[in-house]
Amino acid sequence: MRLLAELVNIGTLFAFIIVCIAVLIMRKKHPEADRPFRAPFVPFVPLAGIATCLILMLSLPAENWVRLIVWLLIGFVIYFFYGRKHSALNNTKVNTKVS
Repeated sequence: MRLLAELVNIGTLFAFIIVCIAVLIMRKKHPEADRPFRAPFVPFVPLAGIATCLILMLSLPAENWVRLIVWLLIGFVIYFFYGRKHSALNNTKVNTKVS
């Protein structure tokens, strides 16, 4: 049970880091984008979020980092192989209209 809790913790913290990075990127690359929810004190809050999550992740056992990397690699392999075969951009029949 502890193993599962540690895996969930590192996965959730990693996801929060990705969200914080995405906020920074979106603010820089697309400042005109519609934002129904605005993050306060940007860039301080996202940077503090990244730092805090990293500190918490570093407090977890090293085995969790190995498990995280393995699961990420498995996920990337599935995502890219499935996406290559099932992509709408790859399927020319979907992108062409018959008049």
